[in-house]
Amino acid sequence: MLPFVDRPEVKLREHSAVTVPHARLSDRDLSVLEETKAVRVMDTRDGYVLRTNATTGVLQLDRMRLVLQPKFTIDGKRLIDWLCYAHGQREPVDSLRNWPLGKDGYAGLVPAALLHECRLLLRRGLRRDYVRRSRVDTALRGRLDVMAQATRRFGAIDRLHLRTFEYEDGGWENLVCGAALARAAETSTDPRTTQALLDAAGQFPALPRTRDALPLLARGQYTRLNDHYRPAHAWARMVLGGGGVRDLLDPYGFAARSLLLNLNVLWEHVVRRMAADAAVAHGGRYARPHEGCIHTKREGAVPVATDQRTMDPFRPDALLAFPPSPDTADVARYLVVDAKYKAYQDGTVKPSDRHQLLTYIAGYTDPSTPLALIVHPAPDGPTRHLLRIEGPRGVLGRIEVLGLDTRTTPEQAAGPLRAAIARFAANQPPPLP
Repeated sequence: MLPFVDRPEVKLREHSAVTVPHARLSDRDLSVLEETKAVRVMDTRDGYVLRTNATTGVLQLDRMRLVLQPKFTIDGKRLIDWLCYAHGQREPVDSLRNWPLGKDGYAGLVPAALLHECRLLLRRGLRRDYVRRSRVDTALRGRLDVMAQATRRFGAIDRLHLRTFEYEDGGWENLVCGAALARAAETSTDPRTTQALLDAAGQFPALPRTRDALPLLARGQYTRLNDHYRPAHAWARMVLGGGGVRDLLDPYGFAARSLLLNLNVLWEHVVRRMAADAAVAHGGRYARPHEGCIHTKREGAVPVATDQRTMDPFRPDALLAFPPSPDTADVARYLVVDAKYKAYQDGTVKPSDRHQLLTYIAGYTDPSTPLALIVHPAPDGPTRHLLRIEGPRGVLGRIEVLGLDTRTTPEQAAGPLRAAIARFAANQPPPLP
């Protein structure tokens, strides 16, 4: 990556395409775009055609700055609510809600949330604990490292190799925060945010290599003494890319010194939590990972050691389980809730999505109540549509399409979904819109 200079900006929305001249993209830029998987590149005679998916944010390239804009606009004061809700964090304070969306766009709110939580830790005072250190000294203080003394000093005792426990703030909890703040400062292009992140990072102990923070997060354990670090570590995990390719913040974007927010994953997390909370409130629960999966098995094939004769099961975004009704067998009733980050405000659902929901209906639901839900964002207000799919043999299923108002908080927007789940729990059919 070249030193930061003002580069020309190319803006495009999700699921759109733009053509840029060949001279705008270097070989390094092409490699970055291939690694991020946020933009597909096709070489044509007129230039490179860049086509986006559901990822938004900023890509810093050598010769230009690629700005990926969302197709559904969520007000910056509300986006942090949805981010916190999707990630299971507490409700944000007004300072975060009013954080200005700078050049980094939506994705810039995640470093802002990390900065806010780390400032709270600094205000409270960093946790100090006994940390094992290896040191060389002229006086015996701690425990003598016999192996190091014998192999490095050859029996001389003018310098002693020691192992001590120092009471300091160099515990794993603080090291993770410092590494995440440093990484976020590297990716931010807003000068004010970058300086604030660097100032905060300077007050935490530093790791020699930022990538060492993820193993610390994976091994770390929480007790009542460090439980207050959980919110900061949740945002740190997003910044460091610890959730894999499908994390809310795409780790490949951070490797490219860029900020990329996967809105498809954000919406799935939001809908999954809303559905689970509503199910528990009405006597149901979130189905277990391997409960009632729809499997595909190859029949008649010759067994091979590396062939398990199975394929990936069908699994909706959210599968809810409810107690059996009085007139059915002792089998749980299932309701499928599928999150679609698409413009379905008018109730027109793509054939591929209808086919997918019909598969879920056939595999999970009782024939007497063939119902599934689609939940999508509705930036102009809540919407509701009911689709009935019929064939030569009658009704195949019903799909209730619910649009959640992204202008409000997630708790307020979840009203239509809670109502639909409550009707299913009470064995009531969905009313006509």
